[in-house]
Amino acid sequence: MSKIAIVTDSNSGILQVEAEARGIHVVPMPFIVNDVTYYEDISLTREQFYKRLADNDNISTTQPSPDFVMNLWNNIFDEGYDEIVHIPMSSGLSGSCSTAMALSHEDKFEGKVYVVDNQRISVTQRQSVLDAKEMAKAGMSAKEIHDKLMEVKMESSIYIMVDTLKYLKKGGRVTPAAAALGTILKLKPVLQIQGEKLDAFAKARTFNQAKSIMIKALKTDIDTRFGGDVNNMWIEIAHTENVEEAKEFKEEILNTWPEYPAENIYIDHLSLSVACHIGPGSLAIACSKKM
Repeated sequence: MSKIAIVTDSNSGILQVEAEARGIHVVPMPFIVNDVTYYEDISLTREQFYKRLADNDNISTTQPSPDFVMNLWNNIFDEGYDEIVHIPMSSGLSGSCSTAMALSHEDKFEGKVYVVDNQRISVTQRQSVLDAKEMAKAGMSAKEIHDKLMEVKMESSIYIMVDTLKYLKKGGRVTPAAAALGTILKLKPVLQIQGEKLDAFAKARTFNQAKSIMIKALKTDIDTRFGGDVNNMWIEIAHTENVEEAKEFKEEILNTWPEYPAENIYIDHLSLSVACHIGPGSLAIACSKKM
């Protein structure tokens, strides 16, 4: 049986300590802060990131260099692995996926490295990584794991409530006029990730209304897209520096689906690549269909 390595990036929320414990390899995502490059969980902690964000430092995202990715793959093969399943963030949100795909077709990696573009990020990407690990344990080949993850790539949803329009405005994703009006009206935009794009979904006037909109949207997805049985889903909560609200949100979710095991609702920080564009105080609900 082939020895298969599972590789992802830190957009999955899997940081180096957890990765080592689970036997997963994680590419730390690079960030440029005031023209200096830092790496998530290596030279830039989550606390440092939010401090720099609050200080209005100029922060932008970038993708790992091809050399970094190829060196990681070479090191993995040197460790005795036969094949690699590489699960980066959605190709619709970053160029890192298409770069990895191009590299995987080089002669030394062709047929040995399989890059999965299943269009996920954060907690749903994390679930794909855990699913891949279980499939590898079950004896599936890298190609079989890749094909299965691609087969179910649309079987997830994320809804994100943005607390402030400041960072969307800073990144040019809303106009200054729209941001000013939204701030005056205290709007809480709800965004969605369905497949490869981050899109507007709804506008809420209050935090509680935003939470209700997200729960209702997820319930509709489960009922209409995923077969109607919530126990066939993984439900996940993500946030940007908003852990207490995330815990309260969990209780509201359990009120909607009292039959769902509380211990199965996973709470995590949204990846810094998303936080960079929406800022602190956000809250998200997500689901992934169980394999």
